[in-house]
This record gives sequence, C-alpha cells and structure tokens, in this order.
Amino acid sequence: MVATMFGKMFGTRNDRELKRYERRVQAINSLERRYEVLSDDDLKAAFAKVKEEVATGIKRMEQVLEDSFAMTREASKRTLGMRHFDVQLIGGMVLHEGKIAEMKTGEGKTLVATLPVVLNAMLGKGVHIVTVNEYLARRDAQELAPLYNFLGYKVGFLEENVFDDIKKQEQYAADVTYGTNNEYGFDYLRDNMKYSLSEMAQRSHPFVIVDEVDSILIDEARTPLIISGPVDRKLEHYIDSDQVAKRLKKEEHFTVDEKNRTILVTEAGITEAEKLYKIDNLYSLENARLAHHLDQALKSNYLFEKDVDYVVNNGEVMIVDEFTGRISEGRRFSDGLHQALEAKENVNIKEESQTLADITFQNYFRMYDKLAGMTGTAQTEATEFFEIYGLDVISIPTNVPVIRKDLNDLIYKSEREKFEAVVGKIKELSKTGQPVLVGTASIEKSEKLHELLKKNRVVHTVLNAKHHEQEGEIVKKAGVKGAVTVATNMAGRGVDIQLTDDVKALGGLYIIGTERHENRRIDNQLRGRSGRQGDIGTSQFYLSLEDSLLRIFGSDKIKVIMERLGIEEGEHIESKMVTRAVEKAQKKVENLHFEGRKHIVEYDDVANEQRKIIFKFRNDLLSDDYDIDAKIKSIRSEYIAGLLSNHGIFDGGLEDEYNLEGLSKKLLEETLVEVSVELMSGKDYNALETLLEDTMIQKYEQKFSEVDSSLKGQIEREFYLKTLDKAWQDHLYQMDTLKTGIGLRGYNQKDPLTEYKKESFNLFQELVESIKHETIKTLHLIQFRDESVEDQQKAYEEQVRRERERTQSAMNFSHQDIEPISAIKKPSRNEPCPCGSGKKYKHCCGVSGPKKGVLAQ
Repeated sequence: MVATMFGKMFGTRNDRELKRYERRVQAINSLERRYEVLSDDDLKAAFAKVKEEVATGIKRMEQVLEDSFAMTREASKRTLGMRHFDVQLIGGMVLHEGKIAEMKTGEGKTLVATLPVVLNAMLGKGVHIVTVNEYLARRDAQELAPLYNFLGYKVGFLEENVFDDIKKQEQYAADVTYGTNNEYGFDYLRDNMKYSLSEMAQRSHPFVIVDEVDSILIDEARTPLIISGPVDRKLEHYIDSDQVAKRLKKEEHFTVDEKNRTILVTEAGITEAEKLYKIDNLYSLENARLAHHLDQALKSNYLFEKDVDYVVNNGEVMIVDEFTGRISEGRRFSDGLHQALEAKENVNIKEESQTLADITFQNYFRMYDKLAGMTGTAQTEATEFFEIYGLDVISIPTNVPVIRKDLNDLIYKSEREKFEAVVGKIKELSKTGQPVLVGTASIEKSEKLHELLKKNRVVHTVLNAKHHEQEGEIVKKAGVKGAVTVATNMAGRGVDIQLTDDVKALGGLYIIGTERHENRRIDNQLRGRSGRQGDIGTSQFYLSLEDSLLRIFGSDKIKVIMERLGIEEGEHIESKMVTRAVEKAQKKVENLHFEGRKHIVEYDDVANEQRKIIFKFRNDLLSDDYDIDAKIKSIRSEYIAGLLSNHGIFDGGLEDEYNLEGLSKKLLEETLVEVSVELMSGKDYNALETLLEDTMIQKYEQKFSEVDSSLKGQIEREFYLKTLDKAWQDHLYQMDTLKTGIGLRGYNQKDPLTEYKKESFNLFQELVESIKHETIKTLHLIQFRDESVEDQQKAYEEQVRRERERTQSAMNFSHQDIEPISAIKKPSRNEPCPCGSGKKYKHCCGVSGPKKGVLAQ
C-alpha cells in the first residue's frame, strides 16, 4: 500500500527513467536539422570524425551519443527510407546502457538496435546481435547492411552448419555480426577445442544485443549447449526396458506426477520389473544401468507425447521446442532419454553420447562485458532477469496507442466443445473476410484443428514444426483479407503482419488462442501479433477444463463455478474472475520454472568457474608468449615430489623406510627413465630429489636434441593440450554422474548443492593434478623416428588437416587418443643441410639454428 502511494506521488522507477531518456531525445531531435542539410559525403565525414575521437579515446561514447544517434537516424532515412521514432531513440539508449528494452510487437525493435550498434562499434571491438532463428539473422543482416555500410561499417552473418575457420573469422571480424544464440555458443565451445589461436573464430565478447531476450535467456536457459562424442552402451537394453515399461500398469506398478513431471515405481512395480527382466535385484550394482533405463522408458511412454514434446520425421525422433513449437535441429535429450523415445517409436536407436564441451546460455551471455536485450514481453520475468543477469527491464511506451480489444477468456467444459466453438467463430469471421490467426499450444492440437477446418471446408494454412520452411512468408500473409492461419507458438516471434486498409475496415487481425500457455509471455506474444502501430484488432482465448494447464493447476474452482451456474453442453462462461484464476495458475507454473532455472544456474555456476580456469589456461598454452619450458620444469618437479611421497620417502624420514625398488620400477614404467636402486641408496630426501630431477632432465634433453629446436615447444604444447582435453572430457562425465546422484544426499539431511560444490572441488583438484602428471609422463614416453624433410612435411600437413576436421564437427566431436609422433632428426655439422641449399649444415641453417621442422602422426 505504501509503495503504491509512493508511486502515485513520485512516479514509478520506470517513469523516472523514461523522463531522463526523453530529455536526451530532445537533444537528439535538435540536431536533426544540422545533419539533414549535409551531403552524403559530408555526413560520412562528420561520422568518421566522431568515430575516430571515440576509437582513440579522445571522447567517451556517452559524450557523442546524441550526435551518433542523430547521424544514424539521418543515414537510415537515406539508405533504408526509415526514420527512428522518439520511442525508438529511447529504446536505443536503454540497450546502450546494458538493459532490456520492452517494446510491443510492431514497434520496430530491429531498427532500434541500429542506434546502440553504430555507437558501440566505434570502439572497434565488434558488436554481436543475437536472434532466435537463422531466417531473422539473415534478414536483418541483409536489410540493415546499407545503413551500416554508409557509415563505414562491415556486416557479418553466421550461417548455420558452416565450419570453415576462415569464413567464421571473417564474420566475427566485421564491425557488427548477426547470428543465432546457438551459433554464438557453439562457436565459443569449438574455439576452446582448437589447437591454434589462429584458427579461433571469436575475438572477444564486448557487447551483445539479444533479440527476443526472454525466449533466449529464460525459455532456452534450461537447455545447455553440448558438443558430444559417442559412448559405448548396449542398445538392446533400451528395447528391453521399453517393453517392460509398456507392460507395467499405471497406479499399480507406478504413479505419474504430471505437475512435477516425475514417475515413482511402487514396490509391486519393482517386483514385476525384476520378473520381466529375469533378474533378482533391480537395484543391485550390476543392474544399476537397467534401473536407469527403466526410469527413462517410463518417462518416454507416460510423460512425453508424440507431436507435443517431439515428432518423428523420416525415422528420426526430433525435439519440439515447448516455447516456439519449432523443431530443435541437432538437439537430443540427454542421459538416455532420447534413446528411450527411439525405442518407444520403434526407430533406429543412436548411441548415447558423452559430453566433450558444454555451457548454458546463462553463462555464455554473462561473459560479455555488456549485455542488452529486446522483447515485447519481459516484465513478467523482471525479477529473474535482474537476479541472474543483473539486467533492468525498462518498459517503453508505444509510438501510437494500442487500440486492440483483448476480450475475456471463454471457458468450456470439454476440449471437443471448445474446438467446435473455435471452428464456429472462424467460419463466422471468414464470411466477412476478416483475417484470423489461431494459436495452438502443440503440433498435435494444430493438426486436430486442421482436420476440423477441412471437415467444415474452411480454407486455411497450417504452420507448425512439421511445416516450418516458409515460416516468415506464411506469417506475413496472415493479415491478408480472408486468410485463416493456424500456428503453434512460433507465430509469435520476429515477423510483422502488415494490414491493408480494407482489412483494417473489417476490424483488423483477429487472434484466437486455443489454450493458455504455461507462461503468460507466450500468450502476450500471440496477442501482440494484432494491433501493431495503432492498428485495430481483437484477441480472445478459448479454453476448456481439459486443457493441460487448467487440469493440472487450476480447474477445481472454475469447475465449481460452472456447476453452480448449470452450464449446459456447448455453453461457456466468461468473466474477469475466471481470467484471473487462469493467470493465477500460470503464475504458479512460472514460479516453478523460475526455481528450476535458478537451480540449474546454481549448479552450472560451479562447473562454469572450472570451465573458465581450464579454457583460460588452454588459451595461455596456445600463446607464443607462454613459457612452456618453465611450465614443464615446474610440473616435472611436482611429479618427482609425488613419486617420493607415494613411496614412503619423506623429508627427514629414515632411509630403511624408503621403498627404492618400487620407486625405481615406477619411474621406469611411467617415464622410461632408469635410476638403479644402487645409485639411490644412501641418499637423503633432497639428494634423491636432485638425482631424479637431473637424470630426467638429462634423458629428456637428450631425446629432444634429435628434434629441431623450434619444434620442441610445439610438441610440448600439443601434448599438454591433448592431455588437458582428454582429462577435461573425463571430468565432465564425472561431473554429470555426480550431479545425477547428488539429490539423494538430501535424504541424509545434507544440502545437495553444498555437497556438489564440495565433491566437484575435490574432482577438480584431482583433474589439475592428473593433467600435469599425465603430461610429463607422456612427454617422457614419446619416441622420435628419423624421416626425410619431405616426408615430415607431408605428414604434418595431413595431421593439421585431420585436426581441423575433428574440431570443425558441429555437434559430435570425436577426440582422438594421443598417438606417437615423428620429428626431424637434427643433422650433424658436416651433413648436407636439409633445407636443400647444397651447403653443409654448419655453414647454412646450423649457423643460427635449424629451420623449423614439422610434426607428423
């Protein structure tokens, strides 16, 4: 109450921010005439001068914001034929300050982004623009290129499924780069699997603008980006478990919790499963994998629905994004769930995969120095945006007031009655020619409505994950007179629906929602397809007590009301109270999802800190400035200390307690360095340590004397990297396993997150030690063979080619085990120089050291 009164007296924080921006808008508008009268060349020269001042640090971006925005608007008028509205200038300032601009559909968010892009690109570090799909990224890059080019900027576009390093680098080297969230994330992971800094695509993470920010940072936050490789599993276990799951009886053998999407197997179910599997104990150690397969098989059969959660296309199970209705290309459910669905649908079962590299969108986008976003719907998640990303949400008024009529929900008893009413309304509107856009919550429901409309001979177009190739064109035409378009939630994103004057005269675009989504934002996106830029329009939702949301979360009260009112077959109720009850149910689900996303980010933050340490060290190793000799010396000393410790040889200990025989054997086995027991006898700890180190260094330097000196560091780096990568991949697998079972600690009155942090820290310490020790052992074990320069060069080129192929794989990356290498043997002083000069080595390359050799596998 106090907060409400305070807001009325002094205005909300949002209002105060808008007033601050409006003052700067006036300053920008006052500059319009100054730049309007300039010729193209003079305008370009004026902009180049301001850009130079920012690039050289003479002025800060804040000092030139008004001039930059005014010149960008003028350049837009000349190249695109579009002038930024005042509210768009406000949106540009919000984005520049690293906040979220909430702007209604049709307010021109694409054009808004050009303002902060032009300003921030002055620093020369590049600006990234993120869209929800490739169609929008390509469209925006192409349509806005004339504006950017006019001002002297280059535009890049990240095409999906293109893995050529040079092409990628060109796109990232541009002043502004457009691409999808997936492309940016996977490029980052692929960069951190490369073996040369020169092959990396991304140069840095300075400033990013995320379009449809709620979709990417909220809806997609639960899905990590994963690059994976195959894991050996018995495929028949998936089939057996699917058959067992289908023979178990619901309620008797297991119970289903739809609200929390979990399944609990009863004691009777365990007994029946053991009988069907023909085993004694389902939960014994040797049967643990079967128990896991059964859990996933039950989920696939009783929680995951075909044409809702996934589709089957060309014998392949493909995930349907629950928020957009689009097929998630290249994605697979993890932990054996996807294989369980393949067994359920009787299609070819693909191998499970092991994570080689992963990151969540939450942690990828938090790497940027400045993060900003745009969307039509963000206030419902304002708390989450601030808590997880530190982002404020600023709601920006529309350029023209919204006059769309948002009618109360109509609620029917059954889904059949609801769809009959929807078809009746569509037929009524079609008679007048008023266009209708019908939103459905799943592919299954869009197909059902499609059949009903066919039966009633209503001409219409269907857009869902099965027919999404022409998505942009279909949505654009949804506003044509007489058009009836049935679409899943994908219709709510990215494409404006233009109306002709005759359509406006008929009442504009009529939106019908056939079901409330779990999240209010998705419903608001659907409504927002109508009523853009002051257009007339109408929206209304048709619901039933059988809808998933109402059935699980909120139907009891509404059902009581309907029974009291004596609602008959085909009748509905309509009231603000009912609409509020539906929104209350949505808020419950939103809170559940928010807690789930917070849970994920809490766990991923632990892994993210480890990821940052590993990736930073990896980049250090690739740098020419890194002192690899000093590093090898350091880890050799640590290795020796570990050996001495493990064999009972402690500083100040008694000599008769030393296990010299075990020490000698272990050293020979792990490094091929031979130090006899006799040689070590009678020496104290320090003397032993010095002896081992001197002997190892002598053997090491003797071996590498056979190799071109400039090649030595390259070999050391490469083997260090390969050891690190393999160990990191094994570590990720251990972390996945730890996370899967950590929840059980709660039954022992322990906080699972605290336990996870503790256990993962221990695993990480083991990882670091393992990397160092395995590296020193491998470098001591490798042997060189004598080959000609020409053969070495060919072998090296072949190795580079193979390495590139491995790192450029999009979703599945198979890491090769360390192989033996060959290297050039250093010629003697009087031998012919291998460079082909005809001179003796001592009079040619031997004067300043040998030419760079080559490495081959």
